[in-house]
Amino acid sequence: MTKQVVVLRVTMDGQKSFFCVMAGHEARTKAMKIAVSVPGVQAASLKGPDKDQIEVKGENIDTVKLTTLIRKKVGHADIVSVGEDKKEDKKEEKTPEVVPLTVWQPPYPSYPIYPESYGPSCSIM
Repeated sequence: MTKQVVVLRVTMDGQKSFFCVMAGHEARTKAMKIAVSVPGVQAASLKGPDKDQIEVKGENIDTVKLTTLIRKKVGHADIVSVGEDKKEDKKEEKTPEVVPLTVWQPPYPSYPIYPESYGPSCSIM
């Protein structure tokens, strides 16, 4: 199954809804609760310069049902776009490469050299 991305534009500036008049913050909160309650929705976020768009991600989302619920309980809503989530496909293609951790060791053991070990034949002493 492929993931869907649905973008809805909702009037959330305090206009009159079907039942009452809501402020902008209350309308956003209610619209987000409705969007998340629809079956198939996995994530929802606010988009747009005025935070008047809701982006919903999930599988088998009924966009007509979602739009109708928001229109009834919040205010006017339009479907902006419906499409596949392309970002999810890219994540599956990229797999991090595992590099084994190696510790550097010198190729030969080092031994300390003391002046007593030179012996009597050494001309340096």
